[in-house]
Amino acid sequence: MKDFIKNKKVQLSLLCIVLVVCSFLVGKHFNNTKTIPVLKDGTEVIAKVDGKDFSITELYEELKEKNGSVALTSIVDSYISSKELKDTTEASEYADSYVANLKAQYEYYKKDLESELKQYGYKGLDQFRETVYKDRVNQLVAEKYIKNTEYGFITESEVKDYYKENITGAMTARYILIAPEEVDTNDENYTTKKEESEAKALAEANEVIEKLKKGEKFEDLAKKHSDDKTTAAEGGLFSGFSKKDVVSEFWDASVALEDGKYTTEPVKSSYGYFVILRVKQDKKPSLEDSREECLKSLLSEKVSNDSEIYDKAWKKIRKAYNLEIIDTELEKTYNEK
Repeated sequence: MKDFIKNKKVQLSLLCIVLVVCSFLVGKHFNNTKTIPVLKDGTEVIAKVDGKDFSITELYEELKEKNGSVALTSIVDSYISSKELKDTTEASEYADSYVANLKAQYEYYKKDLESELKQYGYKGLDQFRETVYKDRVNQLVAEKYIKNTEYGFITESEVKDYYKENITGAMTARYILIAPEEVDTNDENYTTKKEESEAKALAEANEVIEKLKKGEKFEDLAKKHSDDKTTAAEGGLFSGFSKKDVVSEFWDASVALEDGKYTTEPVKSSYGYFVILRVKQDKKPSLEDSREECLKSLLSEKVSNDSEIYDKAWKKIRKAYNLEIIDTELEKTYNEK
């Protein structure tokens, strides 16, 4: 959390410095006491000490040397984001939630968030919240471009492959979960007791199947035997789930069944042993109807596998907006990033 605050402080400081210089260029007033000189040739004095005057050009060169391209792109990106994202409700809600959670954490540990933020250069929560908000806006804009297959981050082939392998019609089933009793890992007889617990769970699962074969109702057995109390009360009913919602063993067993049929052998998983009754499976939606779901999942994969993907996306976004950096040194720094 502190690293996030520090990183935001650096970005904010750079942006503030550039804005101060910009205010010099347009000749505004500061604190109603000092007149800021209008830039004519860059030699205007911005500060002085005994024996030395400092010009706006000197300040600019110093700022440019110290990550000037970062501050420049921050201004550019804010402008582009204002064009790209008209509805910022999601970003605003995200910022509110982020700050509220951060505040709660600090209160829990009896620490003063406001004081810590000030240590990192923020005036207070409002300014920090604005920084989080702007970051989220920029992130949402980048995600829009990453999901656009024209930019190459996600290819149309990947979308089709994901659709083929992962998009299915929603499944409805009933199940009974028999979970082995937990064994203390520090127990000197851990291995033996774990094996005994597994065997006991397997035996109960087989007992449930035998009762089904004798005509007992699945719903009644689920209420009596299932260790998943959430679904047990509903007779083991689990409606509208997809492949991504369950462990692979559960999904594969459900797909292999016909409607109205149950597994005649317990299905082993990391949770225990399942007995599954397939109710129905909906028709697989079309690629176009599933496109956004595919893109969101692929986006999540890309972000997880590439920590620099947002920076790469923003480079392409700026290029799409025909960014031209007039200062050759700044341009070189920017291109080296």
